[in-house]
Amino acid sequence: MVIAVFLGIFLVGFLAIGLDIGYLFHEKRMAQAAADAAVVAAAEESSSGNNGNEQTVANAMARMNGFDPAASVNPATVTLKTPTAGNYSGGSTYIEADVSKPIPTFFLSAFDHNATSMTISARAVAGGGLSSPTCICLEAPTGQGLGMSNNAGLNANQCGVTVDSGGNNAVGVTGSATLNALSLGTVSNSWDNGNNINNNGQITSSTKVVQGITTQCKPVLTVPTLPSGLPCYSNPVQGWTAANNYTGVYTLPLAGETTLSNTVCYTSLNTSNAASVTLSPGYTYYIQGDFTTGGGAPVSGNGVVLYTGGNVNIANGVSANLSAPTVGGVPQTLFYAMGNNVTIQGGSSSTFSGLVYAPNAAVTLNNGTGTTLNMDFVSQTLSMSGGATLNSYATSALGTLNLSVAKLVE
Repeated sequence: MVIAVFLGIFLVGFLAIGLDIGYLFHEKRMAQAAADAAVVAAAEESSSGNNGNEQTVANAMARMNGFDPAASVNPATVTLKTPTAGNYSGGSTYIEADVSKPIPTFFLSAFDHNATSMTISARAVAGGGLSSPTCICLEAPTGQGLGMSNNAGLNANQCGVTVDSGGNNAVGVTGSATLNALSLGTVSNSWDNGNNINNNGQITSSTKVVQGITTQCKPVLTVPTLPSGLPCYSNPVQGWTAANNYTGVYTLPLAGETTLSNTVCYTSLNTSNAASVTLSPGYTYYIQGDFTTGGGAPVSGNGVVLYTGGNVNIANGVSANLSAPTVGGVPQTLFYAMGNNVTIQGGSSSTFSGLVYAPNAAVTLNNGTGTTLNMDFVSQTLSMSGGATLNSYATSALGTLNLSVAKLVE
């Protein structure tokens, strides 16, 4: 009987300790959630210039997560400070939140009278005043600046989308399209998810949405000019001719064409009649009129720059592999397009890399899943459909609007 009683007390003791420890672990997780929410809220206030409001919002977020600094019994403590440990220690753009609270125990005090409560705490760090460099800049003042539909995807994890339109349809994401960016900033403050984001379209929760921005995105890049004395040739692609031994294969510039400063000039460039067209690397192709592909003729060019005074039309079914020069591994400008329309459709194995600077143009991307788009855009509008997936990366030369973004970092 003594052994049975002893074992009973022993087992009940372990059960009691297990219940208390499980409860304390639960409260520890809650403390971490409270610290995370508090520090992000404080960092957002800091990044918006509301430094005097940091503690207030941090307390409010901790309270919403069960840690109330104003509680009459077992109040929580929420302390904000500059990090003193970890990878972000001492950084003036970072804020640390330490949240703690005494938690009453149920059974531990039976074994230790000093254990009637135990203090749990959690630490979190967020970036205050961090910036989101813009990689998609859409300058149309009215109407829909960004339209995504039919399974289109936009991935910009390290940069943001800025839409200058003030209309209530400034952004539209529908038809299973997905926008995933570091930030989405719009001049408009009247578009809403119910009317603009529907039919399985989504803006991911990691995308910082800021409506009603006051500074529009209007970068001005230096556009290539025609070197003095450089002649401009008519469209050199004439199909299967004696000059190319009736192969239809073209490498531009053609032999005998005058170039200056690695620039060649054409009044227009239409590749439709060729078997294939290769743009020589390191050249700027100054096209006074339109740049057009078609006829299924593949077009390729690595490390090239194309200036077009007219429109750009890369037709569906054409495999195009075009990339801009790089600086430090970052693609620079691929197209300077001065016309009103840029259409990139491309074939099943097309790749594009570089910035498209088309400040007057409506850009249309209508590609299948086999097309790879590693591109930034400056244009009036951007319309994406047909499964097109755009990966943007923040061109170093695109010095545009920065949106303040607070981000949990530790």
